[in-house]
Parts: sequence; C-alpha cells; structure tokens
Amino acid sequence: MIHDLSFVLPAYNEAANVEESIRQGRTALERLVETGAITNWQIVVVDDGSSDGTGSLVQRLVDDRIHLVSHYLNRGYGAALRSGFDAAKGSLVFFTDADLQFDATEIDRLLPWINRYDMVCGYRSARQDPWVRRANAAAWGIALYGAFGLDVEDVNCAFKLFRKDVLNGLEIESSGAFVNAEILIKAIQKGCSIKQVPVSHFARLAGEQTGADPRVVLRAFRELARFYRLSKDTEGPWTSSDRTTSLANPMR
Repeated sequence: MIHDLSFVLPAYNEAANVEESIRQGRTALERLVETGAITNWQIVVVDDGSSDGTGSLVQRLVDDRIHLVSHYLNRGYGAALRSGFDAAKGSLVFFTDADLQFDATEIDRLLPWINRYDMVCGYRSARQDPWVRRANAAAWGIALYGAFGLDVEDVNCAFKLFRKDVLNGLEIESSGAFVNAEILIKAIQKGCSIKQVPVSHFARLAGEQTGADPRVVLRAFRELARFYRLSKDTEGPWTSSDRTTSLANPMR
C-alpha cells in the first residue's frame, strides 16, 4: 500500500537550522514520490514560541506543501508535537527535530516497515550527544522501564513514523519531553506494534541544545511521576497486573 506522508518538524529557536531542515525534508520527500514510495506529502513546521525569528524564516517558505503552525508562547516539546499531529493530513505521520541531527533521507529506512507495523521508531546507532545528555538518556530509560515496563532502545529518538490512525486514537497530554514515552506506552497498551530501526545521528553544529537543560529534565520527570500516580490511582489500562509483561520487549 502506498501512502501520503506528513513530515512534522517542531522547532524552538532554530533560526540557524530550520531553513536547511525544511530543504532536506523537501528533497527527501520529493525523492520518495519519484520512486513511488509515497503519493503526496506536506511539511508542517511548528514554531513553539521562538524568540530568534524562526517563525519569520519559515513564513517566507510557506506554500501549498509547507505549512507553519505558530505558538505565541513556548509551550514545550509535547505541545509542539500535538499541534503538528493535529495539522497533519497524511495517512502517515513522521516527525524529526529541526536541529539537523538526523538525515531526512533515512525516512526510507522506516517506510518499508509501516505496512507491517503501526509505528516505526528510529534509534541512534552511534549517538553523537555530549556525555551528560547520554547519561540523562540512560537514566530516563531505566526510569521508564521501572515505572511502566517500557523496553524501547531509544525512547526519545526524534525519528519516528506512525500510521495516522494510531495518533488519532491517542489522547496526548504531555507538554514536555515525556511525550515520546506517553505515545509509546499508550499505543502499546492499545495493542499497536513497533518496529525499531537504527538511524544515523550527528552532532549539533548550530543553535542551542535544550535537552540537557535542568528545567527540561525536571519537567520530564515531573510528568513521569504524574503519569505513574495516575497508573496507580485509576482503573485505566496502566493499572493491569500484567502491565510490565505487556509492555516489555516490543517487536523490533
């Protein structure tokens, strides 16, 4: 089955990178149309309250395929993804970040699996982040496995492809970095399948990383704690006695 694809690009203070990110995304998507891998595409850029002119740069590129969604204030990564997903029209939805740490052409590593799996998640096969961020990621993975039994190679890797109907059926509540975990946990609980695929990762060359910002990390752990309390206090799917079994070791 051939699909149309929405390419969601959350951006916060990425004036140094966003135009090149859009160019690379457009090149990758046009090539996928030429090869018959997809029928049509759109790029949705979400400017999450940037103060460096990111939105103005994107606005100059807007056309019938490139769309801009603007947040007046910075609302957080999860909120940016929600807005991008809401604006996505394709039967498939892909997202990556606007910091040029991934190669947009590697979408073709994910696409062959989407007719067999509900979600295809990249993982950074050779992560190029500073050691502090890698340590944070390791601690985050341990916390997610302990709290929810989520056993995914690289939860926060910003290179994921979904069937749109998977996202339509999820109520995404997180505003911060917990959003990746929330999506995967809720989707797996619904019975959705995951394929994990290695992708290239590159060091950030311009702009400022926010992933290691103590405020971002603290917000993510606060959201994790809130969702964990919810799993204990409600009769929802996260309270089942076989929660760990059902979430552990998703298909790769």
